[in-house]
Amino acid sequence: MQVTDKTIEDLAHLARLRFNEDEKQSVKKDLQNMIAFVEQLNEIHTAGVEPILHMSDTVNVLREDVVKGSVSRTEALKNAPLKDDQFFKVPTVIKK
Repeated sequence: MQVTDKTIEDLAHLARLRFNEDEKQSVKKDLQNMIAFVEQLNEIHTAGVEPILHMSDTVNVLREDVVKGSVSRTEALKNAPLKDDQFFKVPTVIKK
């Protein structure tokens, strides 16, 4: 597949990008290199090779949940710059 200037212009339009002429040539060269690499992959004989979903056969490597102590409300509020008796106070972000 050949990458043309029109291809680059179409991709730039779809991606809402603007390229000057030097950038177009650089993108064109990079895209052509990527396509050439993928075309090399098409030359590999893969008949009889099972498709895989994961690179490892390891299943469920998650650790067990262990209940541990947590910080009390008093401790959590101790270093807060703004607070009341129960909550952190933060600046208003959404104005009504």
